[in-house]
Amino acid sequence: MGYYGYSKYVSVAEKKAKAIRAIEKLKKKNKDIDPVILEGSALVKTWWGKSWNHNLESYADYSNRVSRGRSYVRNNAVLDLRISKGIVSALVQGSRAKPYVVKIQIDTLSRDKWDQVTRLCNHRIDSLEQLIEGKFPKELSVMFTEKKYGLFPSPKEIHFSCDCPDWAFVCKHVAATLYGIGARLDVNPMLFFDLRDIDGQELVKKSMEKKLENMLINAGKKSTREIAAEDVQGIFGL
Repeated sequence: MGYYGYSKYVSVAEKKAKAIRAIEKLKKKNKDIDPVILEGSALVKTWWGKSWNHNLESYADYSNRVSRGRSYVRNNAVLDLRISKGIVSALVQGSRAKPYVVKIQIDTLSRDKWDQVTRLCNHRIDSLEQLIEGKFPKELSVMFTEKKYGLFPSPKEIHFSCDCPDWAFVCKHVAATLYGIGARLDVNPMLFFDLRDIDGQELVKKSMEKKLENMLINAGKKSTREIAAEDVQGIFGL
């Protein structure tokens, strides 16, 4: 504790050094821990990371709270972060020696949302590579960010807990974990599809089916053929 009841100032260098020591300590017990370590000063660089973070910040419930997690991510405070079907677990270094345990549950995509998404992507995604690289038409970003039917989760679909004593709606450690997800997607976008329990390849397949159906309709023919998964894989190299 510093003077007059204020917390003692801790420099960025000291915070990073503390986090590195914590990571090394954890690795002695578990070599499989997976910290969020940024390369360079940018929090995220790709469409996926930027869009994930922008979506979080676009909600009034989060806009004034999640930003406090940025410095934690930059200071290597997210010591371990794991993403699986609908679940994110993390260890985040705070003021105490022992890291805080964060759990985030994200609702898997509903049938209604999935149907709406496949309609939105109608013949606009040509390959899995295009999807991973975020290189689809700009207007298609609505498929992820649209508030009602988008693939990115809304606040009501995100449920979280942290064992810290902070009673804030979104504590710093939860906020850091949310930004940590963005950093993970920056490196491996397919983790997003795992998180929401949807099949990226299926999304491409649906899009291509719609494209061929439209081509046949435009040619004055009615489509009665459903493309088999192996056919799509052979045509587009999936």
